[in-house]
This record gives sequence, structure tokens and C-alpha cells, in this order.
Amino acid sequence: MTTAPPSLADLVRVFGRIGLLSFGGPAAQIALMHRELVEGRTWLTEEQFLRALSFCMLLPGPEAMQLATYAGWRLRGVAGGLIGGLLFVVPGALVIAALALLYGAYGELPLVEAAFVGVKATVVVIVLQALWRLGRKALKTPSRWMLAGLSFAGIFALDLPFPLIILAAGIYGAWSAQPSDVPPPPLPAARLARTLAVWGGLWLAPIAALWAAGPQFLTDLALFFAKLAVVTFGGAYAVLAYMTQTVVSEKGWIDTEQMIDALGLAETTPGPLILVTQFVGMLAGAAQGGAGLALAAGALVLWVTFVPCFLWIFLGAPYVDWIAGRPRLSGALSAITAAVVGVILNLSVWFAAHVFFNTVGTATIGPVTMIRPALEGFDARAALLCVAAALALMWRRWPLPAVLALAAVSGALTGLATV
Repeated sequence: MTTAPPSLADLVRVFGRIGLLSFGGPAAQIALMHRELVEGRTWLTEEQFLRALSFCMLLPGPEAMQLATYAGWRLRGVAGGLIGGLLFVVPGALVIAALALLYGAYGELPLVEAAFVGVKATVVVIVLQALWRLGRKALKTPSRWMLAGLSFAGIFALDLPFPLIILAAGIYGAWSAQPSDVPPPPLPAARLARTLAVWGGLWLAPIAALWAAGPQFLTDLALFFAKLAVVTFGGAYAVLAYMTQTVVSEKGWIDTEQMIDALGLAETTPGPLILVTQFVGMLAGAAQGGAGLALAAGALVLWVTFVPCFLWIFLGAPYVDWIAGRPRLSGALSAITAAVVGVILNLSVWFAAHVFFNTVGTATIGPVTMIRPALEGFDARAALLCVAAALALMWRRWPLPAVLALAAVSGALTGLATV
């Protein structure tokens, strides 16, 4: 690592480029940061980068954004952390805001709806890819396979809450972890109370103001997405099932088709995929009160989703070396990751059912309630587009934005052909 830290201007330039080029999900984003910060400039050593990544994976929220925040903090303190985190999020947030407004204005046109058939078909492949990649890393022992299976059964058949599944998996992982004979490094001194007061206060201030005097819709929105920010272990794909349970089934803020479209559009933008929450918030706001409320809802969701990311990093960054030496924390993370595989499998089944079938109901057998697609409503066009997207992404290795664009054009053309 270089002896002199980079200037703030250097951080703005480098993290700005990272934010603009951060397509392709967390794996691609982390690889981009490694190339920029470790290989290209040696601002961080390999050991520092990997230890920081392990720490960020312990936290709720988008690990790539939190890694950028930690890297900035390591280089230039809180100011550097703000530069790293904000520049990772802001470009994608601006694109999402524009897409959400355009979607609200033109999303119900027949040609646009036909284009989204291709986008939705590609989303099925994207989620299956995420399931495959995470499963290969997480399911290496029989106990982890068991956790994944129980997690899937709990959310698919019993409709258990996502936070309960994550809590149970974490407790089991910590309990079953093997203790280490190596003593952990000494606990560093840090200004925990001050950091918690400042960033916790910033996070909760708008929620408290809305609770006291705000519109009920914005209050409910703030409370739900603030809770979501605390349980987003395993990335956006894992939490989408929980978000869908609430915003579609319980609250009725948006419908199933809009939820799938939101993920498809979020995949086309730079930045963390959890920006899908901003899109959902804006759609819900538009349904409640037009473009003005949509922008307010989007800003509110961004605030309650990402301010806690800065809180976790600024609280925990001084303790990264100490946390790395705690085997029970590592065991909890490993178990949570295995449970997340089951949650993403449920999400895959849910997406596929709603993309490939025009009507999806439910079937109840005793305490078990499962989705049940109507076979006569099978959409062969969506299935063929899904197969084509899978071949392009998994066989030909085409970039995701190009596949999404081609899938949208193909969906629109096939839609015109059926008119």
C-alpha cells in the first residue's frame, strides 16, 4: 500500500468511475473494485481487501456498496467513506428515477407490455444464475443443504417471514460453529456511542417525523423499508421474496407484474441491485398520488435503505480485524448464506410461475399453501424467450445489458406479430 493516502479529488475520480461502470451485480462490482483499488493503484493490499469483503458479507445490505464505503473510509476516514458509498449509489439512483417515471407514464402501452415479456423471461434466467452461483459456494456440507431445504420449505409452503428464517439460521450457525484455539486480536477503541448517535439519528429522523405528522402512506413506506434494510442478508435476490410478500400480497402497493418489471429494469442500471427498492417505492408513490409523490417516495426509500449502510460501516470498520477472528460470527454467516439459497429458490419458482403462466392461484393442503399455476394459461412465447436468454447468457456469455435489450426487442416484435 502506498505511504501517502490519495487525495479526496483522486477518490472522487476513481470511485466515480467505479459507480458509473458497476453493472453486472455484486460479483462483477467487487471484481471492478479489486482491479481499481488493489491491482491498479495498490491503495489496499490483497489481505485488507479480502478481510473487508468478509466483514461486509456479515452485514445486512448490499455488500459491494458497503465495500466501496469501507475502502473510502480506510483511505480517508468518514469523508472518504461518504465519497466511496455515495458515488457507488447515486448514478444508478438517478437512472432508476428516470426509468420509474417513464415506466409509470408508458408502461401500460401494448408495445411496452410486449417488450417486458422478454425482460421478464430474462429475469428468470438471471435469478437462476444467482441461485447456481451462490449454491456452489454455500452448500458444501450436508447441514448447509439441510438449511437450504428447510428455508425453501418454510417460505414456499408455510409462508414464514424472511427475518425469522434468517434469525433461525444465524442462531444455528453460531451454535454449531467450531471454536478456535487462536485468540482474537485485541478489541480496538472506537467512538461507538457518537457514531451510533449521529448515523442512527440521521437514519431514523425522517421516520420519526413522518410518524409524528406525515401521511400514512409515507410512514408505512418508511417503516417497512427501514425494517428491510436490517434483514437484507444475502443480497437483493434473497430479500426480494420478503419484499414481494409485503408490497404485493399484504400492502397491495404494486402488482406482481410490476414487481418483476422492477427487477428487470434494476438489472440494466449501474450500482447495487437493491436499488430495486427505490423503483418499487416510486411505483407505489405514483399509484397513490402521481409523479410528485413518486419522487418523494423514491427519495425516502433511498434514505432509509442506504443510510444504515453507512451506519454499519462506520460502526464496524475499526473492528474488522477483531471480527475476522470470531469463528461463531463466521459460522452464523455461513448458515445464513445457506438459508438464503433456499429463499432464492423460492423466488425462482415464484418468478417462473408468474412469467410462464397467465394465471397463478394457490392450493392449500392442511397447513401448507403453495402457488398453483393454471396449465391452460401457459405462455409459450415467454418460455421460448427465456430459453433464448439462457443460451445467450450462459452459453454465449453475452453481457447482461445487451441480452436484456435484445430480449425486450424480441418481445416487442413477437407481440406485434400476434396483433
